Amino acid sequence: MASPEPQPGDLIEIFRPFYRHWAVYVGGGYVVHLAPSSEIAGAGGASIMSAVADRAIVKKERLCDVVGRDPYRVNNKHDDKYNPFPPSKIVQLAEKLVGREFCYRVLRANCEHFVNELRYRVSRSDQVIDAVPAAIIMKLNLLYKITPKSGS
Repeated sequence: MASPEPQPGDLIEIFRPFYRHWAVYVGGGYVVHLAPSSEIAGAGGASIMSAVADRAIVKKERLCDVVGRDPYRVNNKHDDKYNPFPPSKIVQLAEKLVGREFCYRVLRANCEHFVNELRYRVSRSDQVIDAVPAAIIMKLNLLYKITPKSGS
């Protein structure tokens, strides 16, 4: 996936097979990211177990190690909605959190929430926003097929 060279403070979107992992670029080839203990850098589908984790650690690792063979891109997608912190402040905030452990919740405290909080001071995960309505629609479709309308 073609992407500009990351700059300090940029958000990095990593395309895992079933979800997107997010990190913030801090320079020198390194990123800071929130990783559940079950998250295996570059493991792709094996990292899906992170969905059931309840604790996560902020790690500073080489971008190439975190990405592995998965495609990635710079994606500061909310710059038009929110005013990002200056890059030096984003990097300072990110590096200050390295080594700290946090509660991890897929729906309200995941890696995307983490990086958006660092860049914009807004805890937001579009994967969750997009996935919840889709899950509700799927559930309704399943219910409809199981209990079809009577008299039709």
